Amino acid sequence: MSTPAVEITGLVKKYGPKTAVDGLDLKMHRGRLLALLGPNGAGKTTTVEICEGFLRPDSGSVRVLGLDPAREGAKLRPRIGVMPQGGGAYPGVRAGEMLGLVASCAAEPLDPAWLLEILGLAAARRTPFKRLSGGQQQRLSLACALVGRPELVFLDEPTAGMDPQARRLVWDLLGALRADGVSVLLTTHLMEEAEALADDVVIVDHGQVIAEGTPSALTAEDSDSAQLRFKARAGLDTTLLAAALPEGYHVQEVAPGGYRVLGHVDPQVVSTVTSWCAQQGVLAEELHVGKRDLEEVFLELTGRELRS
Repeated sequence: MSTPAVEITGLVKKYGPKTAVDGLDLKMHRGRLLALLGPNGAGKTTTVEICEGFLRPDSGSVRVLGLDPAREGAKLRPRIGVMPQGGGAYPGVRAGEMLGLVASCAAEPLDPAWLLEILGLAAARRTPFKRLSGGQQQRLSLACALVGRPELVFLDEPTAGMDPQARRLVWDLLGALRADGVSVLLTTHLMEEAEALADDVVIVDHGQVIAEGTPSALTAEDSDSAQLRFKARAGLDTTLLAAALPEGYHVQEVAPGGYRVLGHVDPQVVSTVTSWCAQQGVLAEELHVGKRDLEEVFLELTGRELRS
């Protein structure tokens, strides 16, 4: 049985009095795509940088492809690809030159020209990095992470700044990587991206894992917690709507003008909600019956307040 792609036990990292990672445990199996999610300051980036060998942990065990990234970095680096957010390139270097330089450091690199073509960058191969759009810089950074044929790729916000077409292209490429047995660990603030791509999701907050599982498991609900969602005028009296429903139902305004009815949803409940809204002189729009999405689970676990 192969070792996990990433295995972390009791990881702790402090910056002075601040504890960035507080006893974190994580296991990522080979050939899978894991999305590491969390609000700003949750410890995601610190955890990933320790796995990449850029930071040393204060305590705990970290193994990446069976190696200690702090002590065996020279052995590990040829086997992983790293895509930091923001690119990290010299502003004057041309796109093709940058990818070619990275490829020259690999034992069996992919063809840089082919990779530029696949990522829609062939026409920009002679363009200086500083003149590339944000989305092009991200795609070039991704190409640099992949050109060495890594066993494991770390991606930090891989589609930040990309238009929908480029984002879908990257999604397709990540799917092809996973199909080829490459392990992918990505961080993203796009819950749609995590839900669409990830085999496994780990949510961290305050330096600890607070939830983990497949996207379907995290968003699954039993019959008692099904929900009806709809949009209407903001500020409706949800206590009156709850009173119109059978006992045991709860109504929340989860965002201005966005409402959620918790409880077993049947045709009578839908009729009661729409009739009550009509009595208030408002139109219930975008009614949806079903399970929560990953974004809603994330907000329930980490809170809805804005963090810096």
